[in-house]
Amino acid sequence: MISLKERERAEIYRSACDASQWTKPLLVPPETIARYCDSSATTVFPLEYAFHLLGDVRGKTVLEYGCGSGTYTVALAARGARVIAFDISPELLALARKRVETHHCEGVQLLLGTAHALPFPDGSIDLIFGMAILHHLDLEIAAGELQRVLRKGGRAIFKEPLRNSKLYAWLRQFFPRRANTSPFERPFTDREIKDFAQGYTYRSRTFQLPLSRIAHVLPFWSESAVRVCAYIDTYLLRMFPSLTYYACVKVFEIVKEE
Repeated sequence: MISLKERERAEIYRSACDASQWTKPLLVPPETIARYCDSSATTVFPLEYAFHLLGDVRGKTVLEYGCGSGTYTVALAARGARVIAFDISPELLALARKRVETHHCEGVQLLLGTAHALPFPDGSIDLIFGMAILHHLDLEIAAGELQRVLRKGGRAIFKEPLRNSKLYAWLRQFFPRRANTSPFERPFTDREIKDFAQGYTYRSRTFQLPLSRIAHVLPFWSESAVRVCAYIDTYLLRMFPSLTYYACVKVFEIVKEE
């Protein structure tokens, strides 16, 4: 049985390693921010779709789960949101702070903390945004905290890795593993996500069939090849809905009932 302390120590260590090897510029390219500020419901990219689900957040407070180095923090601020962003890693949070300062973002509050014990009163949060964070957590504890802090009618938007197919799980072991993977993280099944969303109004969309995921991890694939795969996957998923069983990413929104 994995203890919560073991899980969190592993995540803190992984994040510290990520931060120590950080070489990317702090300035987020304007075209990247523009993509997240003007994303559509029909986009083929899951992250853009997650930002689309946010809607108009001007003047609203958005709680960002696991902000990491702050790329999405900057994009949320650019959309006019008041952002409260937290991460379990002091090192990544320091990078996020530098990034926020580089972009002269206003209305951003950065906190060191964990989704297992959110430092907010009951029913105090209107909107939560978490990109690839839930699968690092003890889902049962995180679900309880989410239910506690989200107000009635409040929304939460998540993007998470998905793996229903046992065949794909077996094949995945033969492809390169990401260097920054922590020992306790793993993709979800649709059943686990639906269980997590019980008691909420729920909607979702799946993205990326295995070819597209492989394109992301093989170093010799170009960005243009990844984009082509994304368009092909979207077409196949639209034409053959049964293929959603093999999709690798799910974006979903939950709304706490009034």
